[in-house]
Amino acid sequence: MAAGHDRAARRWTLLATSLGFAVVQLDVSVVNVAIKPIGESLGGGVSSLQWVVSAYTVAFAALILTAGALSDRAGARRVFIAGFVVFTLASALCGLAPSMGALIAARVVQGVGAAVLGGSSLTLLSHAFPEPAERARAVGLWAAGASAALAGGPLLGGLLTATLGWRSIFFINAPIGLAGIFLTARWAAETPRSTDRGVDIAGQLAAVIALVALAGATIEGGRRGFTDTAVLGGYALAAIAGATFVAIESRRARPMLPLGLFRSPTFSAATAIGLMVNIAFYGLIFVLSLFLQRGQNLSSLQTGLAFAPMTGAIMAANLLAGRGARLFGPRRMIAGGALLMAAGCGALLGAGAGTSYGALVLQLLAIGFGLGLIVPAMTSSLLGSVDRSQSGVASGTLNSARQTGSVIGVALFGSLIAGDGALVPGLHLALEISVGLVLAVAVLATGIGRGRGADVLRRSAKGSPRAS
Repeated sequence: MAAGHDRAARRWTLLATSLGFAVVQLDVSVVNVAIKPIGESLGGGVSSLQWVVSAYTVAFAALILTAGALSDRAGARRVFIAGFVVFTLASALCGLAPSMGALIAARVVQGVGAAVLGGSSLTLLSHAFPEPAERARAVGLWAAGASAALAGGPLLGGLLTATLGWRSIFFINAPIGLAGIFLTARWAAETPRSTDRGVDIAGQLAAVIALVALAGATIEGGRRGFTDTAVLGGYALAAIAGATFVAIESRRARPMLPLGLFRSPTFSAATAIGLMVNIAFYGLIFVLSLFLQRGQNLSSLQTGLAFAPMTGAIMAANLLAGRGARLFGPRRMIAGGALLMAAGCGALLGAGAGTSYGALVLQLLAIGFGLGLIVPAMTSSLLGSVDRSQSGVASGTLNSARQTGSVIGVALFGSLIAGDGALVPGLHLALEISVGLVLAVAVLATGIGRGRGADVLRRSAKGSPRAS
């Protein structure tokens, strides 16, 4: 009886954590197909629309390490429920926003809730599934749900915007949040508390300044020009704040980000891969959404439907990733996925305003399938390279890197299309940058499986004991 209850608790905990991380990823991409009607309703140009997307991801990326520390210190279950509460309430504020400024402010608060959810969901999941083989399968399902939400965001956003208006894309989070809170409170077990982790106020402040300055300078660069004094000043501030963050963390006895984690080649490679993949993917989703709506005059619904094949490809690849890792190893899975993404991006370089959708769909499939192969292998490899006691900070570091990539991608690629007549040339330049980034990911994949946690997915899939 107790064994059956434990199995049920693990299943419901997996569902709750998957809902938490899926809704976080959903709100990164669901907004993209609604940016045109949001702009028409509340006013503002491309830079304001970039902030609607980036305000969320800046808060998410900047605070997720602190959220991971809180998760380890206060207990992941307690922190996860708090994150759901904040996220759900902030989503309602987004849906009720009377102006562009109010919407951006509510997106910041929503990003805070997302950081708390993202910083604790994988910790909760890791402790619910202590055996390597079970944990690998659980992480695969968790990643599949998040990736499906990320890729399916444009489709859901298009459907909701077309039928109920753009505000409904935020109100949809309420039932998801309530379900997640109930399941977590009912089934999830609290994780052990660690007094070794504390909240690093100085380091947190430096991280926030660095990301806000980086995003602001890049967004304004598209409007003012990248040689503008204010833009250059923003980049300088971001560099100084980033260096300050590293200096603070290197001197702390109990740092928010233990820099020693990066001594592991697998951990360092997986973190860098997360950053680069998100720059390319999130940036392209933003630009392609505007290209389809403004360049090809598609509606929000049609734009969402245009991304549907990519959604299916990501889900299919996520489900195949575990078997592929067992057969080929995570290194080859990541490299193969990156090469497939590069091929898809390169094949889109001929796209123009008159290009039919039929000429684009295979490329979107390749990009989605490639991403779906990369994410589970990258995530499980990173988790396998650290002790379970550090799973919170490890997952927080990966999520922070990925969301930082999202901030850079939306800001950079959005700046390329900000000028008059810049939509198609900017899209092409964004695709060229993406090709370079994912080819770099293929190179970085050679660092996966070196040092501690080598071939973690292969061993996990076979059910072998985890290396100590």
